[in-house]
Amino acid sequence: MSTLPERPKLSRRFRLQFEETQNRWVLLYPEGMVQLNPSAAEILMRCDGERTIGAIVHELEAAFNAQGIAPEVSSLLEEGQRRGWID
Repeated sequence: MSTLPERPKLSRRFRLQFEETQNRWVLLYPEGMVQLNPSAAEILMRCDGERTIGAIVHELEAAFNAQGIAPEVSSLLEEGQRRGWID
C-alpha cells in the first residue's frame, strides 16, 4: 500500500467540474464521470499540490466549523489515490 503524498494534487487525467444539470460536483475523465458528494468535492477542490493534508484539514475545519475531520479527509484521499484521482 502506498502512502499519501504530503501535498496531494488531482491527477491530470481528471477534471473537477460543477455540473449544473446535476447540481453537483463531478470528476470528469476520458471514459466517464464520477459524481461526488459535497464533502468529497470540498476536499478534492483543495488538492492543488500546494496545500499539505494538514492545511486541507485545517481549512475545512475552519470553513465548516468542524473538528476532528482528519480521519475522514485521509480516508477520502486514500480512496482517491486508490482510484487514481490523486497524484
